[in-house]
Amino acid sequence: MHDELIAQAQAWLIEDPDPDTRTELAALLEAQDHAEIAARFAGTLQFGTAGLRGELGAGPLRMNRTVVIRAAAGLAAYLRKQGHDNGLVVIGYDARYKSRDFALDTAAVMTGAGLRAAVLPRPLPTPVLAFAIRHLGAVAGVEVTASHNPPRDNGYKVYLGDGSQIVPPADTGIAAEIAAVPSLTTVRRPTEGWDTLDDSVLDAYLARTDAVLAEGSPRTARTVYTAMHGVGKDVLLAAFARAGFPEPALVAEQADPDPDFPTVAFPNPEEPGAMDLAFAKARETAPDLIIANDPDADRCAVAVPDGGDWRMLRGDEVGALLAAHLVRRGATGTFAESIVSSSLLGRIAEKAGLRHVETLTGFKWIARAEGLRYGYEEALGYCVDPDGVRDKDGITAALLITELASQLKEEGRTLLDLLDDLAVEHGLHATDQLAVRVQDLSLITDAMRRLREQPPTRLAGLPVTRTEDLTRGTETLPPTDGLRYTLDGARVIVRPSGTEPKLKCYLEVVIPVAAHADLPAARERATAVLESVKRDLSAAAGI
Repeated sequence: MHDELIAQAQAWLIEDPDPDTRTELAALLEAQDHAEIAARFAGTLQFGTAGLRGELGAGPLRMNRTVVIRAAAGLAAYLRKQGHDNGLVVIGYDARYKSRDFALDTAAVMTGAGLRAAVLPRPLPTPVLAFAIRHLGAVAGVEVTASHNPPRDNGYKVYLGDGSQIVPPADTGIAAEIAAVPSLTTVRRPTEGWDTLDDSVLDAYLARTDAVLAEGSPRTARTVYTAMHGVGKDVLLAAFARAGFPEPALVAEQADPDPDFPTVAFPNPEEPGAMDLAFAKARETAPDLIIANDPDADRCAVAVPDGGDWRMLRGDEVGALLAAHLVRRGATGTFAESIVSSSLLGRIAEKAGLRHVETLTGFKWIARAEGLRYGYEEALGYCVDPDGVRDKDGITAALLITELASQLKEEGRTLLDLLDDLAVEHGLHATDQLAVRVQDLSLITDAMRRLREQPPTRLAGLPVTRTEDLTRGTETLPPTDGLRYTLDGARVIVRPSGTEPKLKCYLEVVIPVAAHADLPAARERATAVLESVKRDLSAAAGI
């Protein structure tokens, strides 16, 4: 086995076009570091519906120029087989290590395959790329980003011409074409022939951001903003200036792109500690709310003053607030969410007489809901302008939540007051998550197997009234690796993460509330039930 992997690594070294990874691999071969060589060569990164994502480094199990060139060649072959011989592929990238290299390699491969390629002018938010696909009439789009993953990662996200991310069977079709690339020597990579776009696409995107706000709405809420060392700052500031909001106070330490993400362990607003600097800035400046984007600015986090300090709102809370705001503004069409998001959206839509759809996890599914007007996912993703951006967009979501905060401010109220009103109207929908990060992926497989073989019959003392294995699919959902438990007044979904080595459990408790005075007791009860469900679920899964 050693000899086989060594031979593979030596063959890779000859083909590798990147001096950085060549140096790294040559050192591993010279040191005869068999464990590290095996970690990079005992398989390949799988191309799936999230495209590719992984740690940077040499070898087929890492993100590098060789892997990206093969992926681009496979995508080009797939597009040509779909009849897009002269189609346009638009390419965007973030500010991570190697992102620009991967973007230019993709442009070269598309050009060499006879397609037309256009690259965004600099590192820009993912939603700008998603917008550009539809705006320019492209047949596909590629965004080089690892979103909120650790600094050592990068990724490759593929969109088709409708502007939404790929879903089956496109992913397996592209993966088959990637596997069929015999060697890098067969992939034509000219050194020119593609377009580098100017700012007109960004200007067109910014012009659309105005359309998410109501004409003449209040624009008075003051914000603190963090870009989390990513690419959101300039675009968000431009959007806020156009809209006439007060200029956000920046978290200076995190304002500019930095691929090392020096101030955070994980550049994800949901991770413990990631928002500490933003909270510190807010204590100094006393704004109405804090807005945070993740590094590629497709997600939006919101924090609010609460009892003398600051509190992050859950994605489900922001999702409900934006829905209530759109309903109040007279929005029509479909409201969509993933199955792991709060059932409160369904209650809001039903009362407003709007269609409500649940999809599998991920905006690749939410964006495909028929007649979509608004879609959200609990992981801080919101689509508030589906005709412009068929994906989550942290810039337009930030504008809309700031408009809502401004409107409430004019009424002498806050976002928390509106959440209280929604709880009294529809019941308190309290959500939480149990997420277990692992080094060894077999632990996740074992936990899922254990739950399938011995499903829990009670959680937190509540009887499980229905158990669904989502691998079989349902009347409304295609198959996916997940389990859903319906309890009396609660719901639990367990699934492996699609982008990180995590097992994720999504919990929701619904408690009827008769009046505002009953809210504190209802919250206390909800917290106790959620904690108890977590404990019982951990025991059942053996995690």
